[in-house]
Amino acid sequence: MNRKIRSEIFSRLRAAQPKPTTELNYSTPFELLIAVILSAQATDVSVNLATGKLYKVANTPETILKLGLSGLKKYIKTIGLYNGKAKNILATCQLLLDKHEGQVPDNREALQALPGVGRKTANVVLNTAFGQPTIAVDTHIFRVSNRTGIAPGKTVLEVEKR
Repeated sequence: MNRKIRSEIFSRLRAAQPKPTTELNYSTPFELLIAVILSAQATDVSVNLATGKLYKVANTPETILKLGLSGLKKYIKTIGLYNGKAKNILATCQLLLDKHEGQVPDNREALQALPGVGRKTANVVLNTAFGQPTIAVDTHIFRVSNRTGIAPGKTVLEVEKR
């Protein structure tokens, strides 16, 4: 695909969605981070149901840590892989307090150092919470990018960098 066609596609997408957002409900970068960690192998609807209840009682690193493992699991047990996610969330909360003054870092390296946060999760947080020009390449973006030729690549990272 040539540059002109690619630019036209992006122009049309920008016109159709001038302010793209996530389907996840959140009000702070921390809430977004937790929601995105929970969203792996889950639907946004199921995550929103769980976080809607969770965030009413705990929506900071301190308050989630106070819930403890069993307390946190009660809120997220409807989400797949909740046992591992609960452990990662608690470890992430502790690291945020210990190394980042309880704040979500706004750089990829620091985000990816948090348990349960990979490149895709980091990119979602960087773009959505902090407005950085990143793209989270999931299976669907990868497939469409290759099939259309808009950003062909053999790996997710190759597609992201194009």
